[in-house]
Amino acid sequence: MQLKKTLKTLAALLLSAGSMLGVAHADPLSYARYDQVRTSDLHLDLKADFGRHTLSGYAELTLNWLDKSARSLVLDTSELNIARVQLLHPSGRWQAASYMLDKPDAEKGRALRIAVPFQPHKVRIYYRTAPSATALQWMSPQQTMSGKRPFMFSQSESIHARSWVPLQDTPAVRFTYSARIAAPEGLRVVMSAANDQQSHGVGGWKFSMAQPIPSYLLAIAIGEIEVRNLGPRSAVYAEPARIDAAAFELADTEQMISAAEELYGPYRWERYDMLVLPPSFPIGGMENPRLTFVTPTMIAGDRSLVDLIAHELAHSWSGNLVTNATWKHFWLNEGFTNYVTTRVVEKLYGAEVAQMNLQVEQEEAMASLAAIPPARQALVTRDADTGSATYTDTELVYPKGAWLLRTLEQRAGRSVFDPFLRGWFDQHAFQSVRTEEFVSYLKTHLLAAHPQVMSAAELDEWLYGAGIPASAQHEASPRLAALDSQRSAWLQGTLATADLPAQGWIALEWMHFLNDIDGKATASQLQELDQRFALAKSGNNEIAYRFYLSSIKAGYNVRAPLQAFLLSVGRQKFVVPLYTALLKNPAEREWARALYAQARPHYHPVTQSSVDKQFKKP
Repeated sequence: MQLKKTLKTLAALLLSAGSMLGVAHADPLSYARYDQVRTSDLHLDLKADFGRHTLSGYAELTLNWLDKSARSLVLDTSELNIARVQLLHPSGRWQAASYMLDKPDAEKGRALRIAVPFQPHKVRIYYRTAPSATALQWMSPQQTMSGKRPFMFSQSESIHARSWVPLQDTPAVRFTYSARIAAPEGLRVVMSAANDQQSHGVGGWKFSMAQPIPSYLLAIAIGEIEVRNLGPRSAVYAEPARIDAAAFELADTEQMISAAEELYGPYRWERYDMLVLPPSFPIGGMENPRLTFVTPTMIAGDRSLVDLIAHELAHSWSGNLVTNATWKHFWLNEGFTNYVTTRVVEKLYGAEVAQMNLQVEQEEAMASLAAIPPARQALVTRDADTGSATYTDTELVYPKGAWLLRTLEQRAGRSVFDPFLRGWFDQHAFQSVRTEEFVSYLKTHLLAAHPQVMSAAELDEWLYGAGIPASAQHEASPRLAALDSQRSAWLQGTLATADLPAQGWIALEWMHFLNDIDGKATASQLQELDQRFALAKSGNNEIAYRFYLSSIKAGYNVRAPLQAFLLSVGRQKFVVPLYTALLKNPAEREWARALYAQARPHYHPVTQSSVDKQFKKP
């Protein structure tokens, strides 16, 4: 008993001293003191319990101590039940460590403070996740396609990895990892690592990731999953009932990898596999290295939405290879990726399709400005990085960042800009960076030799100003211009619905058309459009979503197909705006409440939180 008291006292003193010695954290969304110590490798040994909706076992962190005076290790956690902590003594034996958990913060979770009387090379944390872990969705058999077996998947971005692993949950820290995962017989486990297609999980499913990644790219999924090879270094995983459709839709993946390599250098992750998740996956895709997670909403049956795959593949250079050091600099991940996506699409499908894609992207960006406060319309703020409340709009940075890079490319010419951008990826590979580093690189490697490309004042306007600079060149596709004339005539009633030449339109043209009639078309016009082209039953979710949105605003009754859509699709991009529109229509408000009560259990916790906020608004 006396020894325990002494250890507790020593721990309190060491932890207190550690917190007083430290400088301000570079990443305000992490408790980790990575100026003192950094994780270089992670090993997970976990068991999945579908009855309790938990993962349990231990995480073993290999540590690189930078500050030889540090006497505490601070990790990020959220709702984790910590059982015990061990340190690896220089003698080779594991010994118990004293630790404490801070009071929980609603956004950041709880700091786990481990006292270290010496600086261990390794530490083990034994723990169990909570059933409500924000990164994990546990699905009942009824929520899957077969209805036979349960399913679980993770979504760690941006700071949810801490809800299933105790670690330094910041993009500033990169580490390699390995894992052994025990799961019920008959279920396959996959991770963002090397996946053995021949494994049957005897003795646990084993994984290794040789390339260092940030914590938000940790990913796991467990379920009734099959695999189909697409090429020598690509495959798709999916539920058995979806594997054929997924393999057809993603047939161009190998060509995409080669196209991106021609532009930006070698693919450095060995394989590019994809997992098509159940419909509740809350986002379009998640660029988990070696195993991108994608929404089934991109399966249209005609490969018309594969630009989403091009986007996630592009992250293999912008985001995964060169990563934003904190979430304040998110545009360095997503703005760059949107730009690279358009270049890959152009290389594979031609300049005309890429131009239409870019015009739709830019128009949607301009339309979004009305709902975004000016202070949040910058790519990055000049404010100190003190927390997410000061960050800019996370959706606008995608098209605006790409628009900045497109502007630099147009003015410098591709013969200058392409080597410049490839050099950025090569020179910063497997590093975490800030906007200031990109600006320095831009000035040194492009603007110094070509000052006419962009002035310092204009660059500042792009980075720190509201909206899109007046100097920005807007894409103007001739095909979409012709469509605009037809749309205007149709809205005015001078062109009959039957005379719209829409049978030959590709998905981008439909998206452009529906975006521009949103809030303008009448219920009768939408009914005619639906009867002629069956848009409410479209197998293309991007088209169906836009048609539903216009119909809700116009008062055209699409309840039956919309109900089926919202009960089967959990992608936030679709779900949140549709419920928001329903709630704004007095005639639909109560129906929306009843529908959401039925649909909510099928959604990911992140989606639930976003929609809940809409229902709480007065």
